[in-house]
Amino acid sequence: MDDNPARPAPGQAICALAEIPEPGAAGFRYREGEAMFAGFVVRKDGGVFGYVDSCPHAGWPLAGFNGRFLTRENDLILCAGHAALFRIADGACVAGPCGGKFLTVWPIRVEDGQVFAA
Repeated sequence: MDDNPARPAPGQAICALAEIPEPGAAGFRYREGEAMFAGFVVRKDGGVFGYVDSCPHAGWPLAGFNGRFLTRENDLILCAGHAALFRIADGACVAGPCGGKFLTVWPIRVEDGQVFAA
């Protein structure tokens, strides 16, 4: 776990699971003073996955101005900056300039229809 004071603490509610389309993704931003944390949650085939919203190649947010995290087919995570593609289940880069790298996991859990930081 990093020491970013803006990162939601374990147990903090993120959103209702129903607010995230299936399949689909939603981004979340948190601020604490000057610190900022950006993350996103993906739903696909009954799984729910959380990642830090930062490209492992360039460090910028993955979603472009349209806020979209997934490809049109909703089968891969897309970095809008340089079209890198990542597997949803484990964040592994499967195409683009960040081969061999992974998205940073944002630990989450789902309980009673709510998504929480874990």
